[in-house]
Amino acid sequence: MRDQSTRDRSTHDAAPGESSARRTVITGLGVIAPNGIGAEPFWKAVVGGASVLGPVTREGCAHLPLRVAGEVRDFDPAALVDSKFLVQTDRFSHFAMAAAELALDDARLAADPDDPFGIGVVTAAGSGGGEFGQSELQQLWGKGPSFVGPYQSIAWFYAASTGQISIRGGFRGPCGVLADDEAGGLDAFAHARRTIRRGTDAVVVGATEAPLAPYSVVCQLGYPELSLEEEPHRAYLPFTVDARGFSPAEGGAMFVLEDADAARRRGVRARAEVAGHCATFTGGDGWEDSRQGLARAIRGALDEAGCSAREVDVVFADALGVPAADQAEALALADALGPHAANVPVTAPKTGFGRAYSASSALDVAAAVLALEHGVVPPTPNVTEVRHDLDVVTGEARTAALDTALVLSRGLMGGNAALVLRRVPDGEL
Repeated sequence: MRDQSTRDRSTHDAAPGESSARRTVITGLGVIAPNGIGAEPFWKAVVGGASVLGPVTREGCAHLPLRVAGEVRDFDPAALVDSKFLVQTDRFSHFAMAAAELALDDARLAADPDDPFGIGVVTAAGSGGGEFGQSELQQLWGKGPSFVGPYQSIAWFYAASTGQISIRGGFRGPCGVLADDEAGGLDAFAHARRTIRRGTDAVVVGATEAPLAPYSVVCQLGYPELSLEEEPHRAYLPFTVDARGFSPAEGGAMFVLEDADAARRRGVRARAEVAGHCATFTGGDGWEDSRQGLARAIRGALDEAGCSAREVDVVFADALGVPAADQAEALALADALGPHAANVPVTAPKTGFGRAYSASSALDVAAAVLALEHGVVPPTPNVTEVRHDLDVVTGEARTAALDTALVLSRGLMGGNAALVLRRVPDGEL
């Protein structure tokens, strides 16, 4: 029997005020990533197996032990965001506003003056605005309180991106923020989907991070899972005998989620359907414990999607790069998918650009949506020989018939999440 205390609702068992008949689809996608700005450059790099991990070049980090990360280079926030919003916000919010602008353009969506409450915003963040906060604290220590700007009180805050996107876009619908670990990038989709099932037509959702300022890097040095390898091609190698942790990254992805009927009325395409989600918590005492929690999340997400294990066509793995965590993930997939686990393609494109905390799973969702659209499973950069009984795609991308993608995420604090995405055939909506 299932533990009723942890059982998630199925799509046929909506909570009071929710309608299970309202399907949620992705109509817009915006990416700001170390390997590309915009969905098309990002996908070109991902499908080509590009590796852009490199030396940490951010000012003030040269003396720190972290040597390799995924930096977003050549990013000009002023090209996508008005200057009046930039001066109020941290780099992680710059990423969020820019990615949201790309997603809204992709979905051809803007606030309706006659219905300003029809669009909501949900973001997830694990670190907040560390760079802005550090700069202001340096002003405080070096010059005094009169030199601290008025935006210090909000720019560092986890909710800053949600607030700025909603203000900038004129979105007055239900808004929220998840101050979460890595799994928060997937949990935000569940939050947005529930909002749509309760009657809101559209939600801007996603996650971005900017954890490469000196203060933020120092905080990460306490993570035993952090890779301190100096060679970029050896820094992040999940599922291999050389696994030694993960390389951090900045950037993220934002999406427009809509009620399928509302999207059809607007005449926009559905890039994918958000079909199921489940989250569990197993704590941070040991990665071995994540096996049970992740398997439960996978089963729950498949149940909610009305999807059997055999229908999963590709898995976008959490791929932490820690031997115990990699083993737990491989076993969780075997537990949840049964014999099919050994045959389904598994990929982790993030090994080419880094693990961006809460934004890592959002970038995985972006890659999964594009994989469903193109019928291609991207490779896992830098990874060659895999030590686990998984069909990890290495070397080159693999063409495949893809209808269902499973995206997995685990957080350093013990969160586990699974998200099921479905391809929407042309004309189905």
